[in-house]
Formats: sequence, C-alpha cells, structure tokens
Amino acid sequence: LLTRIRNANRIKRKTCDVPSSKFKKAVLKVMKDEGYISDFSTFEAISRTRFKFEVLRVRLKYGPRGEQLIQKIQMMSKQGRRMYKNMRTLEKVQDGLGIGILSTSHGVMSDREARKLKIGGELICRIW
Repeated sequence: LLTRIRNANRIKRKTCDVPSSKFKKAVLKVMKDEGYISDFSTFEAISRTRFKFEVLRVRLKYGPRGEQLIQKIQMMSKQGRRMYKNMRTLEKVQDGLGIGILSTSHGVMSDREARKLKIGGELICRIW
C-alpha cells in the first residue's frame, strides 16, 4: 500500500489502485483524517482467471500549486523486525509536522491520538 502511494505520488498521479483489506482501509482512513489523501473508495475487479476481488482506489492530494503533500513515507515495522512503542517512547514525527500510524489494541490510529489516549502499539509507518 505505502509503496504504491509513494510511487504514484512521485510521478504526480491523481489516483492509485491497491488490493483491498480491512487493515489497508484503516490506514487510509487515518491518512484521510490527517489530510494526506483526499479520499479512497472500493470497487470490484475481475482478474484474468475470472476471479472477483475488491480494489481500493486512493485519490492523492496535492497543494494549490501542485506541490506534493506527502514528502516521505517511511516504513517502520516490517515482517523481519516489528517495532513496538509505548506511550513514553512514542516521539513526534518531524517535530509534529508529520504523523506516525500505529496499530493498537483500540484499532489503527495516528500517534497524536495514541498519545491523547495514553496507549502504545506497533508503529507501522511515518509520513511527512
């Protein structure tokens, strides 16, 4: 998901398509609430073998003069190295100019919300 958004943002595409999942929808909802993407929607696609699957269409957001709002997306937690942060070790991204996306016991949320609720979780990525 994040790599497709990063690549589409680099070439200034308006949309990008991603295979759907509940986790990806939750991450996109956080990105939309924080203002990094304009919207996302789902539709059904058919593969070459006539298999139906759900696809997320992400509408990217740019500034008034076409500048990119997403400067960098950095994957933090990976399959080989999970990164968990508690409330005390959760630092601000770019001194508060960016966001971190966490998967917590209360669902997927931004680092600002997690600090407000005083909970920690798995740090998925950082965006600024």
